[in-house]
Amino acid sequence: MGDEKDKQELPDYGMGSGIRIENNDIISLKTRIDSILPNSSLKEISDIVMEETKRLTNSGNCYVAYVDPSNKDSVGISFSHMTESCQMYANRGEARFQIRKDGTYGGLLGYSLDTGESFYIHNPEVHPAAHGLPEGHVPVSQFLSVPVMYDGEILGQIVLGNPENDYTAKDVDLTDAVADIYAIALKKLLY
Repeated sequence: MGDEKDKQELPDYGMGSGIRIENNDIISLKTRIDSILPNSSLKEISDIVMEETKRLTNSGNCYVAYVDPSNKDSVGISFSHMTESCQMYANRGEARFQIRKDGTYGGLLGYSLDTGESFYIHNPEVHPAAHGLPEGHVPVSQFLSVPVMYDGEILGQIVLGNPENDYTAKDVDLTDAVADIYAIALKKLLY
């Protein structure tokens, strides 16, 4: 109950409508990814997911991750470079965030992984899970995050930021639709 009260007090916070979108862009993306599976790498699929999600939501930044099936770490495989460390992570091929001992990821980045909720917020710094940005991080004016789920299990995450226009429930719905496609790819390639 306390969580519901917190959400209502957050300025410009929202979730998706729950309507599953199947427009031409989503159908085209699904067909494209289906046609290259299983001969493509996870990185290739994740890059497509990142670019298409950015385009569909007019977002400046994106982070696409999977949950490592062996240890449950969140592993960013395709991401915008928002800190100096991002090039190091790109060279390494991943940005790995270990799951904490209590089984959570923590912070705003881990919120949708911890709760299973898709959401956006226009003022990310006021979200109760936010704990600030690392030094040298590109400012984030707005934030959108969806868990990538398959049969109720969280397999990954898509995070967006800095859109051209304010995020709305439609952006969450679009990203949820992309997450459904990515979930099938993750299931085929990793699980």
